[in-house]
Amino acid sequence: MRSQLPVHSDAAPWRDPRLSPTERAEALLPLMTLEEKVAQLIGVWVGANASGEGVAPHQSDMITELPPWNSLIQYGLGQLTRPFGTAPVDPVLGARSLAASQAQIVAASRFGIPAQVHEECLTGFAAWRATVYPTPLSWGASFDPELVEAMADRIGRSMRAAGVHQGLAPVLDVTRDYRWGRTEETIGEDPYLVGTTGAAYVRGLEGAGIVATLKHFAGYSASRGGRNHAPVPMGRRELTDVILPPFEMALRLGGARSVMNSYAEVDGLPAAADEELLTGLLRDEWGFTGIVVADYFAIRFLQTLHGVAGDAADAARLALRAGIDVELPTVDAFGAPLVEAVRSGDVDEALIDRALRRVLIQKIEIGLLDEDWQELPDDVANLRLDDEVSQDVAVRLARESVVLLRNSGVLPLPVGCRVALIGPVADDPMAMLGCYSFPNHVGIHHSEHGLGLEIPSLRDELARRVRMLSHEPGCAITGEDTAGIPAAVAAAAAADVCVLAVGDRAGMFGRGTSGEGCDAVDLRLPGVQAELVRAVLATGTPVVLVLMTGRPYALGPEFDTAAAVVQAFFLGQLGGQALAEVLTGAVNPSGRLPVSVPRAAGGLPGTYLSPPLGRRTKVSSVDPTPAYPFGHGLSYTTFEWSDAGVVDPADETPDSPAAWPVDGEVRVRITVTNTGDRAGTEVVQLYLHDPVAQTTRPVVRLVGYTRLPLEPGEAAHVTFGVPADLASFAGLSGRRVVEPGEVELRFGRSSGDAVATLPLRLTGVERQVGHQRDLLTSVRVEPLVAVPHPA
Repeated sequence: MRSQLPVHSDAAPWRDPRLSPTERAEALLPLMTLEEKVAQLIGVWVGANASGEGVAPHQSDMITELPPWNSLIQYGLGQLTRPFGTAPVDPVLGARSLAASQAQIVAASRFGIPAQVHEECLTGFAAWRATVYPTPLSWGASFDPELVEAMADRIGRSMRAAGVHQGLAPVLDVTRDYRWGRTEETIGEDPYLVGTTGAAYVRGLEGAGIVATLKHFAGYSASRGGRNHAPVPMGRRELTDVILPPFEMALRLGGARSVMNSYAEVDGLPAAADEELLTGLLRDEWGFTGIVVADYFAIRFLQTLHGVAGDAADAARLALRAGIDVELPTVDAFGAPLVEAVRSGDVDEALIDRALRRVLIQKIEIGLLDEDWQELPDDVANLRLDDEVSQDVAVRLARESVVLLRNSGVLPLPVGCRVALIGPVADDPMAMLGCYSFPNHVGIHHSEHGLGLEIPSLRDELARRVRMLSHEPGCAITGEDTAGIPAAVAAAAAADVCVLAVGDRAGMFGRGTSGEGCDAVDLRLPGVQAELVRAVLATGTPVVLVLMTGRPYALGPEFDTAAAVVQAFFLGQLGGQALAEVLTGAVNPSGRLPVSVPRAAGGLPGTYLSPPLGRRTKVSSVDPTPAYPFGHGLSYTTFEWSDAGVVDPADETPDSPAAWPVDGEVRVRITVTNTGDRAGTEVVQLYLHDPVAQTTRPVVRLVGYTRLPLEPGEAAHVTFGVPADLASFAGLSGRRVVEPGEVELRFGRSSGDAVATLPLRLTGVERQVGHQRDLLTSVRVEPLVAVPHPA
């Protein structure tokens, strides 16, 4: 359905596919009135309400009565906000309804430009009956970017088939304080792991035709006290070395076409008003040409929460000047206040044109201004958002994400043993899901619709595989009621083995123990779960402690008597199956920790990226050494690492380390052999140690890794090619430099377990590097002839 007004002629140059997107946008922009321009810079969230049960911060405060629909779209519309992710809707009916809305938008305005449609997609397309995948912490635990890319491809395909154009993912915040509720949304605490995994997600989503949106740019995860939206006390070097690299990697290696600002204020400056960040760094230095969208209500927050704007128009001015192009989730500061500010001369219309140009170019790139665009996707009648292929990817990722932290030999569970299953999350399907999964994020407010998916609990899946003697919850996830603990103790005492499942319930803004706005005072297990664990351990029955959580919780000395400890970070809809398969030995665990597991619950949690004084010292009585370090994880088989060395070393003598030019690459190799009696996957990790530098450096940091599946007796050479650019850091000037001097590359089973250390010397003169530096370590695996396996 097209407008019949003259400006909408099919011969208009802005519809000519022979012209570049920029040329087409430049042809259209001068034809538009101020109201038509501004209309392209806003979203409309027609499904939002102010009930107080929202899915965005301060939603009940920020949502006001919107004008009638016809009035909203009379000049066109930039974006439609979450038509599938606001309430349960049948996918086919939802796609048809969205198409009808698009037809109305096209018909209402002079230029017939459809809206760009966005949805959340962190753990899958946030729509009813769509596959729910593991959370990002599980992506990190898998150390498998290729599988994460495959997952994102499935997510993107389902979104595209429903008429969606943009996904608000991935989250690239590097975890700095585990108490932060959104830790579950992060990939981990190491920028190289977050960057490589996040870039893979972006490749998958963009490859499926969906605009990936990087968030939250930048610094959100380093809030004081781990409190959501709290100020960020961070220096420029930490921002440069830890926070920014994943965004660089996702832009350069993934091709993301959208960025979302952070809610954070870093050193007193909110990201939504930070021109140096959103324009100087992102566009001028990094060369980003896509669109910057506001996190929900972030523009108005400049007035209401940060106090750097006097009113809505002032907030709009600051955001536009900083570099935000589109206001989400719905029309507010970029509506009438912005139009009036331009009319009065308080806002330069050139800022409107700058943002509009970017929006139009992206709409042209995704085909919304093409004559053959159609509002209803092909084959919508057969739209299915949870199919067998997607479920297969979901369960494979869940299996790879399970981390075996400790095992005295009780796992895999012996055939025929009598098992007592204890714990408040053992029979709870929702315990598998993160806070941005549709059932937790939206469906919880619409229980009458059901989950829309089959989500078996750990109890469901374990009962199919072992002799289940009994099940007792023992206590709730939250609350102080201990009345159920005696029954749990009795059940454990009567069993051969007790599987004790404790953990979190994801939610939003205090409605859970993990998730957005569900921050923690300390890292004790919620409620009385720790008391339940102590009581069950005291029975003397071998206990397999299973942690189903959104953050790492402290595992101090009181947990040391557990026969085995298994960590799972919200494994998605088939997480129960994956956990049961690992516990019974059908799957050999291969996950590795993307975050350290602390030993003490109090104090300020610190990640493994600490300089020497951030670790245990003689000048403090507080020992921050974790119970289990970043990268740790066990297997049911054993691996031997041997013959580590530098490949073709230059200028190496017995008394001198191998040379590594500051503008070159060094290749290092190690041999790994499966010395056990079953197939397994080792995760080979490579860390950099810089003992003397012009600024303090982390003791070690990850610079390479690979998953290595090996059959019993099989061996392989693993060679890493490490560019010197990966040794760069923010120097005294604040600019990123590669500094000559002695360093080490350490092969490790984890950040705390170095198997081999290779001394090297960075040679040459100090070299400044920028955004075009090498970002990746190459990996080459050479299988060797299998060695005879002892009978």
